[in-house]
Amino acid sequence: MVVVMTPDATDADIAHVVEKVEGVGGSAFVSKGVVRTIIGLVGDIDRFHGLNLRALPGVADVYRISDPFKMVSRQHHPERSTVWVGRDGHRVPIGPDSFTFIAGPCAVESKQQTIEAVEMAKAAGASIMRGGAFKPRTSPYAFQGLGVAGLEILSEVRDLTGLPVVTEVVDPKDVAVVAEHADMLQIGTRNMQNFGLLQAVGQSGKPVLLKRGMTATIEEWLMAAEYIAQRGNLDVVLCERGIRTFEPATRNTLDISAVPVVQAKSHLPIIVDPSHAAGIKELVVPLSRASIAVGADGVIVDVHANPEEALCDGPQALLGNELRALAQAVRQLPPAVGRVDARTLAHG
Repeated sequence: MVVVMTPDATDADIAHVVEKVEGVGGSAFVSKGVVRTIIGLVGDIDRFHGLNLRALPGVADVYRISDPFKMVSRQHHPERSTVWVGRDGHRVPIGPDSFTFIAGPCAVESKQQTIEAVEMAKAAGASIMRGGAFKPRTSPYAFQGLGVAGLEILSEVRDLTGLPVVTEVVDPKDVAVVAEHADMLQIGTRNMQNFGLLQAVGQSGKPVLLKRGMTATIEEWLMAAEYIAQRGNLDVVLCERGIRTFEPATRNTLDISAVPVVQAKSHLPIIVDPSHAAGIKELVVPLSRASIAVGADGVIVDVHANPEEALCDGPQALLGNELRALAQAVRQLPPAVGRVDARTLAHG
């Protein structure tokens, strides 16, 4: 069951609902969005009905949700949500009214490399930069990222370019320091069901980019988002990045159907990562076009000035002709499906 509060509900109104629910042995999880607050209820539903929650001050409505994911479901929130990423002075939307292009190096290797990649991304139309400071890799011998030094580089590049930063966090103990430097926290595919990490980023106060696990069903993915929402954070963006199948022609199989399926089930924005789905730069532009056509709220791609020297995922990084083709796609195709460039809606 979910209680939706009115936009003008006070903290006292919210606390009153929580008190009532806990008074009959239930649990109440409060998530505050930009416009309204949602309270997820866990416990004996019959007892909740006896509370007459709709009559309490500040309560807009009460919904009984059949989906196992309560707070991210469209059953109580039929309008799709927009998540704003950035800081005072510049915030970029990710949502149903716009198309958001996110790009940058897969891994931060040096300040100069990051500046070059992000300047290329911005020139191509990116409104948010990506870059990994902590890199969980399949091989323990592969480059694992620069850590805090990488975060400091990302902060400097944000100051130079004006683009908000999304970067991955891999350990609950690092959430605070990553949140200090980043505008959006990324949960990678290998950590989609790291429930302690999901709860920690849910309490961080920063928007979260939640990538789909490489073997996760859509319901499992949405339940992972529910962990974040349940800890008070509804500013979650989902990212389809390909799933593991029997097909070896690509690094992963991009589940393009996940975009409309998720949009039917959840109010959360969803973007696509064609770089990690394909693993091959020549496929990134076609998959990006498909993502735009199917209604994705954005794409996130890898850019590198010298892919052959990249310490992480060089074969999928764009530059030159591929990047110019992608820039053309993200400029020309979104208007055909009723989207505007997110940069036109960005504000302070």
